[in-house]
Amino acid sequence: MTRSWPRLISVLAAIVLVVIAAWAGGLMWFASTIPARVDDNTTHTDAIVVLTGGSERIETGLSLLADGFAERMFVSGVGEQVKAGDLLTRTRTLPPDLAEKISVGKAANDTPGNAIETAEWARTSGVHSIRLVTAAYHMRRSMLEFQAAMGDVMIVPNAVFPPNVKTDWWRWPGTARLIASEYTKFMLTWARQSLELERERQVAGGTQT
Repeated sequence: MTRSWPRLISVLAAIVLVVIAAWAGGLMWFASTIPARVDDNTTHTDAIVVLTGGSERIETGLSLLADGFAERMFVSGVGEQVKAGDLLTRTRTLPPDLAEKISVGKAANDTPGNAIETAEWARTSGVHSIRLVTAAYHMRRSMLEFQAAMGDVMIVPNAVFPPNVKTDWWRWPGTARLIASEYTKFMLTWARQSLELERERQVAGGTQT
């Protein structure tokens, strides 16, 4: 029994190293594929959806709304006391009547919640296409959650590029921690959705038999 311990420790250490190497490799891929620009600057959608939680998102959504990219805007995850008109105080260059086109959601406090809250609003509002506004580093995970919650809705990603999130992220500890954390959340989301999909397949298979 005593002789087996060194071998067991070596095996566990090898497994840990493989996991760390796989995570690090995935992180490199994730960071290198963060959007550097908005690919679709022309498509008109039924609504613009803005996820709160980062700089410049609401301002970008308001500008898109003013420029006619959609006829309405939904802001998910705002504070309990925030009203549509309050959002316009972030910029003085937009007409106050835009408030009539803005709806706010106050229930969500994370990305899965944003997707569920927006899906419910879209169903009740007859929305079949959205332009999704969130930070570039947050876009991939947001798309996973929104596509799962709104599979019948067309989603156009519209990334925002906060100046405090550096493109040479490995040189900046704060940005590196942010991207590493977002990558880990993305992988957990992907794993959760994969497990849920597999469960649904097994249930469907069991029902058919």
